[in-house]
Amino acid sequence: MVTLQHTTAWREPAVWAGGQLLLLALLWATMGLGPLGIVAGLVHAWATGALLTRAMRRSDTAAPGPADRVTLARQLLIGGVTALVADRADGTVPVVVALAAVALALDCVDGVVARRTGTESPLGARFDMEVDAFLILVLSVHVAWSLGPWVLAIGTVRYLFVAASWRLAWLRGDLPPSFARKAVAAAQGIVLVVAASGVVPHAAVLVGLALVTLGWSFGRDIVGLWRRRPAPVQGCRHV
Repeated sequence: MVTLQHTTAWREPAVWAGGQLLLLALLWATMGLGPLGIVAGLVHAWATGALLTRAMRRSDTAAPGPADRVTLARQLLIGGVTALVADRADGTVPVVVALAAVALALDCVDGVVARRTGTESPLGARFDMEVDAFLILVLSVHVAWSLGPWVLAIGTVRYLFVAASWRLAWLRGDLPPSFARKAVAAAQGIVLVVAASGVVPHAAVLVGLALVTLGWSFGRDIVGLWRRRPAPVQGCRHV
C-alpha cells in the first residue's frame, strides 16, 4: 500500500523547483541569461527535485525538516550559479561570487538549525554533503576556465572516490569524525570563491594549496579505510 509519506514527498521539492524557475527568470531578465544557462538551470532543478523526492520516499519522510529547507535554499542559489557558469556571459562574475558566497555562508546555518530543532537525520546529512560537493564542482569548473583544467581535480575527486567505492567495498566503511576533514572541505569552497572573484593576486597558488590539502585529506581517509577493512574470510576444508 502506498504510504502517506510516498504520496506527499514530492510536493515540497516541487515548490522549491518552482522557486528555481523564478530565479532563472530573474537572471534572464537582469543578466541576459542565455539558452545554455537556462537549460543547465532547468536540468539542475529537475535533478534536485527527482533525487530528493526519491530519497524522501525511501526514508519515509513526508516533508523536509527545518534544516533541510535551509539546504534547499542553498541548492536554489547553487542552481543560479550553475546557470551562470554554464552561460559564461560577460559581467556575471560578481553575481556568481555573490550567490556562491551566500550558499557557503548558509552551510554554517543548516547544521545549527538541525541540532537546535532536534531534526538531525541521515537524509539531511547526506543532502547537505551532496549540495556542498556539487557547489565545489561547479566552482571548480568556473575557476578552471581562467587557471587551467587542473582545478577540476578539486571538484571531481570526491566523485571519483564514490565511483571507486562501487568496486572496492572497503571504501564504503565508516570514518571517525574529523575536524580536519571538515575544515579542508570548507576551505575548498572559500578558496574557489576568492579565486573566482579575482580580488587576490596569485590565485593559482592559493588554489594549488587547497588542492594539496584536499589530496592529503582524501589520502589520509583512504589509508584509514584500508587499515579498517574487514579481514578476508579464510576458506576451510573438510578432512
